[in-house]
Amino acid sequence: MSLRLRLILILGGAFVLIWALAAAWMFRDLRGQMMFSLDQRLVASARMVAGLVQQLPHPLGAQAEGARIAADQASLPDGMACKVSSLRGEILATSQQGVESVLGQEGNGFHDQLIDDEHWRSFTLVHADVRITTADRQQEREALNQSVLLAASAPVLMALLGSLGVLWLGVGQGLAPLNRIRDALTRRSPDALEPLQVHPLPSELRPLVDTQNQLFQRIAQAIERERRLTDDAAHELRSPLTAIKTHLQVARLTEGTAHAQALGCAEEGADRLHRTLEQLLLLARVEGRLAFEQEGGCAVAEVARLAINDTPADEAPRIQAELGEDSAQAPLDVPLTLAVAALRNLLDNALCHGAPEAPVALAVSREHDQALFRVRNHGPDLAPGAMLHMTERFWRSSRSQGCGLGLAIVQAIVQRCQGRLEFHPRPDGLEVELRLPLQAQREQVPDR
Repeated sequence: MSLRLRLILILGGAFVLIWALAAAWMFRDLRGQMMFSLDQRLVASARMVAGLVQQLPHPLGAQAEGARIAADQASLPDGMACKVSSLRGEILATSQQGVESVLGQEGNGFHDQLIDDEHWRSFTLVHADVRITTADRQQEREALNQSVLLAASAPVLMALLGSLGVLWLGVGQGLAPLNRIRDALTRRSPDALEPLQVHPLPSELRPLVDTQNQLFQRIAQAIERERRLTDDAAHELRSPLTAIKTHLQVARLTEGTAHAQALGCAEEGADRLHRTLEQLLLLARVEGRLAFEQEGGCAVAEVARLAINDTPADEAPRIQAELGEDSAQAPLDVPLTLAVAALRNLLDNALCHGAPEAPVALAVSREHDQALFRVRNHGPDLAPGAMLHMTERFWRSSRSQGCGLGLAIVQAIVQRCQGRLEFHPRPDGLEVELRLPLQAQREQVPDR
């Protein structure tokens, strides 16, 4: 069912119900007024007959029995019956034969009577020494009432139909912006990701278009990430694969020491290729907002221990860790996999770029609702302008042998987890500060 038809049914049904209740109320009141007017006509006719009787030269009771008043002298409306009788019950005049014996027998005032299987409405008035009764048929009263109600119902019905027609046009005009949005989306090419522009637009539909544009933006970012991943993989994996292939060809053609050396170089190239692939896949998962297992709650000390254990066995003794007592068991609000990966990459970077055999200091503390990891190495000064490129993909210093993704991954993790990454050059090395949010304060429930 279309939205327009749904709105028409809901609003139209409400209109019909309201109009029906209003019409029923109006018709009920109109019927009451009509019946009251017909009753007043009976009263007026009885008083008119009483006035005519009073104008006679001799009272009706004193006249001889043969001197009767003709009913047409009263000028009664068509369909109305009239009876004039004495207080003793003697009929002095009637307008219709056959009903004079029953009319006026129930006393003064208004009465409903059944005469010859017909319902009559009568009114009896006592004036001087005569009793005057006027009456009309209920059937004629109902016919008159129905004709009036029918005449009144025609405008009501026309107004209702007109309201439904205006409602149909109004709903269609109100839904026109939705049709413009639909047409704009239909005309777009499949690869178009620019924001949707539809003007004019009512305020109720602006959030819809804004959400649609945000979706386009996220799709564009996802496509850009996929393109970058493809380009990076094609660029960075080509050299290791070529080197591995070359060393294997050399190993096939040589023997002895040269053969072993070529196989060793091929194995080193495979290891480098494996590390590059792992880093690329992790970076893609982090930037793609893919879910990680164990979405938080890992202790800071556990993250530091796992990160140190992941460093090469021959380099791990160089790391000097210092854990603050207030932060060791504090739970991080970061997935364990991402927290360990970020800290491990910082340690690997410090070990790789520091002076050989020089220690690398790892200090862990707590600052308000964040865990602070400080990684400090000792080595040569950084080249001018290096700070501006350290978190770029595949950027390497002249002394680096890595794939250039370590700090880029750390930066992506920080952005995903609302943390912070800062670099502080020192005269004899570099200090890096990594801040990650803690879970305890985020889950605090205010006292009530």
